[in-house]
Amino acid sequence: MKIENTKAQMRKGVLEYCILSLLQNDDAYTSEILSQLKDAKLIVVEGTIYPLLTRLKNAGLLSYRWEESTSGPPRKYYALTETGKLFLKELNTTWSDLVTAVNLVTTHKSTKK
Repeated sequence: MKIENTKAQMRKGVLEYCILSLLQNDDAYTSEILSQLKDAKLIVVEGTIYPLLTRLKNAGLLSYRWEESTSGPPRKYYALTETGKLFLKELNTTWSDLVTAVNLVTTHKSTKK
């Protein structure tokens, strides 16, 4: 088993949560989202992000609007919908519970012999 495969699966598992979290305060276009994920060491390629953004939009969690750009073609800005905000709130709770559980298991010192 290769560690890189496991690491990639772990990153993919939290990518939706990270994208929704990035959009909770500000709308962003794809390049901004990719840049923020890269800054956080979550390396994602365009071939992964576009289908994911479309899936989140189709699920009603994101909306988008086109905005003219001074440095090129119009940009598609993504925003959380009200449904997306509620979904993110639930994910925040789930993430917190998961981190607590994983920390308990991974730092647990067994007293059984």
